[in-house]
Amino acid sequence: MSSLRIRIDDRAGSLPPYEQVRAQISEQARSGALPVGHRLPTVRGLAETLGLAANTVAKAYRALEADGVIETRGRNGTFVAAAGAAAERAVAAAAREFARTARRLGLDADAANHAAADAVRAVYEGPAV
Repeated sequence: MSSLRIRIDDRAGSLPPYEQVRAQISEQARSGALPVGHRLPTVRGLAETLGLAANTVAKAYRALEADGVIETRGRNGTFVAAAGAAAERAVAAAAREFARTARRLGLDADAANHAAADAVRAVYEGPAV
């Protein structure tokens, strides 16, 4: 049986707690450690377990829902969504908007591709040294 595992690093310089919650749930959903349909704890329940304010967990859940990683089914609870397809759709929509913006600004396809590649490198690999 799968279970949610979250560890909060409260050392100086670490990510804010809501971002740690968001990132860890997202990664566990992406990796399959939390399967599609897995019911997540309530906001209050997870906040108590982690020693966080309920608003901190609520902020993480809102971000995860906006990303399509989780879905709230009213009083039935919050569940891991079929995130792969939702994430791919969201990225495709963002890429289309980027391409439209680049074209509107007068960039040709090669310049737009280079700008996109530079942005991906910066985010995934960090700044060039």
